[in-house]
Amino acid sequence: MDKDEIHLRRLPAAAPWGPHTDSDFHGVDFLPDSLSEVPDETGMRVNKKYSCLPAEEKGIHIINIRAIEDIGYDQHESTLLNSLSKNPDADCKYGLYFRDGKRKVDYILVYHYKKSSAGRTLTRRAQHNDAGARGAKQDPLPGKGVQMEMGESEPHTDCHEDDKRFRREEYEGNLVEAGLELEHDEDTKIHGVGFVKIHAPWNVLCREAEFLKLKMPTKKMYQINQTHGLLKKINSVLQKITEPIQPKVAERKPQTVKRLSYPFSREKQHLFDLSDRDSFFDSKTRSTIVYEILKRTTCTKAKYSMGITSLLANGVYSAAYPLHDGDYEGENVEPNDRKLLCEEWASYGVFYKYQPIDLVRKYFGEKIGLYFAWLGVYTQMLIPASIVGIIVFLYGCATVDENIPSMEMCDQRNNITMCPLCDRTCSYWKMSSACATARASHLFDNPATVFFSVFMALWAATFMEHWKRKQMRLNYRWDLTGFEEEEAHPRAEYEAKVLEKSLRKEHKHKETDKEKLTWKDRFPAYLTNFVGIIFMVGLTFAIVFGVIIYRISTAAALAISATPSGRSSVRVTVTATAVIINLVVIIFLDEVYGCIARWLTQIEVPKTDKNFEERLIFKAFLLKFVNAYTPIFYVAFFKGRFVGRPGDYVYIFHSFRMEECAPGGCLMELCIQLSIIMLGKQLIQNNLFEIGIPKMKKFIRYMKLKRRRSLDHEEHMKKKQRYEVDYNLEPFSGLTPEYMEMIIQFGFVTLFVASFPLAPLFALLNNIIEIRLDAKKFVTELRRPVAVRAKDIGIWYNILRGIGKLAVIINAFVISFTSDFIPRLVYLYMYSENGTMHGFVNHTLSSFNVSDFQAGTAPNDPMELGYEVQICRYKDYREPPWSENKYDISKDFWAVLAARLAFVIVFQNLVMFMSDFVDWIIPDIPKDISQQIHKEKVLMVEVFMREEQGKLQMLETWKDKDKKKGENCNNHSPRLSLSHSGSLSSCHSYPVDV
Repeated sequence: MDKDEIHLRRLPAAAPWGPHTDSDFHGVDFLPDSLSEVPDETGMRVNKKYSCLPAEEKGIHIINIRAIEDIGYDQHESTLLNSLSKNPDADCKYGLYFRDGKRKVDYILVYHYKKSSAGRTLTRRAQHNDAGARGAKQDPLPGKGVQMEMGESEPHTDCHEDDKRFRREEYEGNLVEAGLELEHDEDTKIHGVGFVKIHAPWNVLCREAEFLKLKMPTKKMYQINQTHGLLKKINSVLQKITEPIQPKVAERKPQTVKRLSYPFSREKQHLFDLSDRDSFFDSKTRSTIVYEILKRTTCTKAKYSMGITSLLANGVYSAAYPLHDGDYEGENVEPNDRKLLCEEWASYGVFYKYQPIDLVRKYFGEKIGLYFAWLGVYTQMLIPASIVGIIVFLYGCATVDENIPSMEMCDQRNNITMCPLCDRTCSYWKMSSACATARASHLFDNPATVFFSVFMALWAATFMEHWKRKQMRLNYRWDLTGFEEEEAHPRAEYEAKVLEKSLRKEHKHKETDKEKLTWKDRFPAYLTNFVGIIFMVGLTFAIVFGVIIYRISTAAALAISATPSGRSSVRVTVTATAVIINLVVIIFLDEVYGCIARWLTQIEVPKTDKNFEERLIFKAFLLKFVNAYTPIFYVAFFKGRFVGRPGDYVYIFHSFRMEECAPGGCLMELCIQLSIIMLGKQLIQNNLFEIGIPKMKKFIRYMKLKRRRSLDHEEHMKKKQRYEVDYNLEPFSGLTPEYMEMIIQFGFVTLFVASFPLAPLFALLNNIIEIRLDAKKFVTELRRPVAVRAKDIGIWYNILRGIGKLAVIINAFVISFTSDFIPRLVYLYMYSENGTMHGFVNHTLSSFNVSDFQAGTAPNDPMELGYEVQICRYKDYREPPWSENKYDISKDFWAVLAARLAFVIVFQNLVMFMSDFVDWIIPDIPKDISQQIHKEKVLMVEVFMREEQGKLQMLETWKDKDKKKGENCNNHSPRLSLSHSGSLSSCHSYPVDV
């Protein structure tokens, strides 16, 4: 055939509508000449390039496209099809279905390939048409010689790309053998990226549902027990009140009847409601089933089994994900669950409404549904805590003018002269200058905070019990009551390590059984983990220590300021700047520690994804907990404790004097530290990062794809397929970051709540935004995650319980050691002359003779106050300078210390007992749910008993008919009774369907 010749010939009608690779015809395209032929079964599974076109004629025209290229008329393939198909993309709902418009796309695999040139796209497409024909060896045909000659001038793909292609071919062939149906698409707007669409037919869905023991609804329906009497009236009133804040979805109405659920069985299909097979398995269940097949289907060309996780890790496929149900915005968008979730859940305009948890579970699966249900319960429980916290704060505001200690500190008539706050540069100062700090301290350091600490401890226990009951209700509603997690598939990294170990032993000619990783194999990783975590914790302490040095040096530098206003605002300036530095460091180290925790977990090589997740959570929580709370622990329990006294101060590096608490105590500074870190972390890390970073990543991907996009106008104007749009979304990275930020916030709310009663209020406001922000991210910014079944929130529940127990201990120490609550009680009942708090401030101050200053530490300007100072005061319980044991610790100190320790012991045991009592008195399983679960078991037994009775009756009926037929045969033909018994059966042989 001449090069510039357009050669046409006709294949016979018997020619199969199958793949013709470059080895068959070079540079050719296939246009249907017969538009009535239906593709065979293999063609239906792995669809061809033009399988959506009607096949009515009996033959195929073969056109030499290369000749058209050479004469300068290169027409795009979609143009050639315009006369034969109206809009194939609309028929398949823009990627939600296969090209035939009937089979739904359940899963997508994405891979990268190298494209030689735009004009040879058709040839490249033809190579990937049929998985069954890829490995088939065909005889050389007349176009093969031309193909080889032209192929010599084309650049060869490297061996690595060929290896990936071979693995994909084998893997996809194994998927077809497993019963899945595949269809390829490389003709997309994303050049160099190919998509494999996967569909699971009915028989595969039934088989896998039985393997996975999925509970499916049966035909049997039963009545749910309803409340009666007063409870029924209360429930009806509550329903009417909450009607405006209920989401407008179908699942919001309370159920009166429920279908009995049972693990699916192919032998008992008659028990299930199969009236609508298309909706019996929803999209979430279908994608879960396909993912299970993808995980266990192996590719053995790499010398060891590789499931989809290994293939993704090795770059054979670049992504794997189920599709979203459709668009969530636009004018002519068909109604779908995604659109409904966007309107009734993922919108800031519905922040006041309940979440449609059942719809979230239906779309995303049980694990994500449980996260949002837990977040909703936590946010609801913050409402009473916020109200009580506001009342405590308002009580402090109302009684600030009646607080005698702060009034004494603000009274300038007392003329109390305080010792210098630093050496040489600082001078003496009046206590009345700290009036504002003292008044502000009373807002958070008053008797009501003790009550609030007890309340929050009981609140935490009640919250945990309430969540357990809510979790059981969801388990019953979602048919998870009998669900038990089975051992998951090994991770790709674990399999690779096991293979490496087995190859080493084979090399040493050792006979080994099935290999597995032991503690000896993991010992270097464990040692690295231990050393790494100790180093990270030490780094956190070092940074906090550095901030302490900053505070001390800055305070000394600002004290030299010539202006009185600058000297008066030293403490506020130092505290604010130090907290901001801490906040920036915490946010930065949070990201670093998250990456380090993942790396430390990866080198351990856990066997399953569940083990990996639990170890990652533990390490990340430990590092982030230390990072977030170390500065707060320092202010609460260490600042001002190891200062020394005038004339004998404690120094760091022999030059920096340890900083002291303000006259009103360190509780006010603790409140400032806690509030700035909590609010800043929530605002910057949880909200700005969650909004900004995904949008920035999305924009970067869009710009990259825009650069690679073809300049062809028609290609540019073509609407993207659903799987192309979803490919541009951010991959789902798990729920660990979402849980982690809420757990850290739960710590802020409970651990130091005695110093900041408004913490629950700020947490509530944050969570109202957080729910809608996370919802919007899941619906619009992320690829649809694979639905995972789960009956609880896993290790996070144990972490919450641990924080709740720790909160009781920490609040006991904050009240007794950080606040002045115990010293006030001791003074009131032991030292007060008139039973009031008058004289308390003077009681807590010790005296120092300025002549006892060490050389070089006395103030440079002792006359700054306008008079000579002989005795200055400092906050401590020590003997006066005129005592025999001057500056020794006084007996008042030991009395206060004993009272503080006694309070810690009493408070801790009392609150722990009350929490355990709440835990014991509230049952984990609601009574009505336990009754419904028992009712389901009884009904299931009745269903099977009736089925067995029906079978027995049918057998007895069959036997009776058999006897009657035998008697009739004997009466009509006596000789038959004397013949062989086998002839008798011929009289009544008929098919019986039992």
